[in-house]
Amino acid sequence: MSSMTFGQRTFTPTPPDKGSFPLDHEGICKKSMLKYMICLKQNDNDNNSCREEAKTYLQCRMDNNLMAKEEWPKLGFQKQE
Repeated sequence: MSSMTFGQRTFTPTPPDKGSFPLDHEGICKKSMLKYMICLKQNDNDNNSCREEAKTYLQCRMDNNLMAKEEWPKLGFQKQE
């Protein structure tokens, strides 16, 4: 028995604009990711204390086409940071 009825449209999933990006299979940005994770652990998961490490990690991802290039204010960073 088919679970589809006549006239029913099939669902085609689309990825979100943000929050989903390619995995770093080759470990290109692993070093900066680990520095960020260590910083979070040392600062009781307070990401405000690790903003520079986060920015370095995101810059690595953008430079290596692991995420779309974005302006820093759109990623939550001020231009002067």
